[in-house]
Amino acid sequence: MPDDAAAARAAAEEESAFSHPQVDPDATAAYGDHPDQVIDFYAPRPGRESAAPVAPAPLVVLLHGGAWRARYDRRHVTPFAAYLARRGFVVANVEYRRGGEEGGGGAGDEGGVPLAGRWPDTFDDVAAALDALPSLVREVVPQADTGRTVLTGHSAGGHLALWAAARHVLPADAPWRTDRPAPLRGVVALAPVADFEVAEKLAVCDHAALQLLGGKGVFAERVRYADPALLLPTGIATTLVQGRADVVVPQQVAESYAEAAAKAGEVVGLTLLEDVGHFPLIDPAADACAVVAEEIAQLAW
Repeated sequence: MPDDAAAARAAAEEESAFSHPQVDPDATAAYGDHPDQVIDFYAPRPGRESAAPVAPAPLVVLLHGGAWRARYDRRHVTPFAAYLARRGFVVANVEYRRGGEEGGGGAGDEGGVPLAGRWPDTFDDVAAALDALPSLVREVVPQADTGRTVLTGHSAGGHLALWAAARHVLPADAPWRTDRPAPLRGVVALAPVADFEVAEKLAVCDHAALQLLGGKGVFAERVRYADPALLLPTGIATTLVQGRADVVVPQQVAESYAEAAAKAGEVVGLTLLEDVGHFPLIDPAADACAVVAEEIAQLAW
């Protein structure tokens, strides 16, 4: 448990990140029939922060966090999406099905919908969204250069970003497996839930990873289809950005993923930020957010 000072700082960081007005997208497109199967698109809005001309613009695919829980949807990262758009990127902010309402399923072993995520719906949605993106982008934001696509995500969304980039190394019987790597310039995962074993040992987000997979009864069976630390090497350039002061998803989780990658013969970048917690990574008012944008730019440009 964090001490009082750490908890107070974490609360202040969260309040700052959630204090910005939500930013409406330039367009929204559906990739399925469910209300949550939509993607918001932000066209480049270059200003003084922009590092590149408007067109053609790299595409940043953004997967929001929130412990895969229903109360956190894509709207809380719209200021971050707009921030990236101001730096010259096209941004695709992906929504996906998440867990049930509070009180709807506990740990997810039986009865009701688990609080964190839905098996297999959450994974179905992320796979379907990524598969649909090329055609949707051509229709909605033709100035996007899909040949310079970077996948990013925060927290639970960081997990989904790493997972989506590893679909070609899923077990052969996985319904989401692809026959080749995704055409990505790279992945920038922000404080990701990147190693389920370590996350569960640390009880990250009240055992959200356990809930995502359906509970204790099926966790061991399903983890090999879902845990990024077990889906290596990917052959895709990957960087993790992590605050050292993060008490939501502690740095041990990111470090464990990086170590697993090294054992698999792959080098994964790990940028550790001093005196930074969980939420500054997506807070346009925080210096850490500029670091994130630069990590994305290094892959995209």
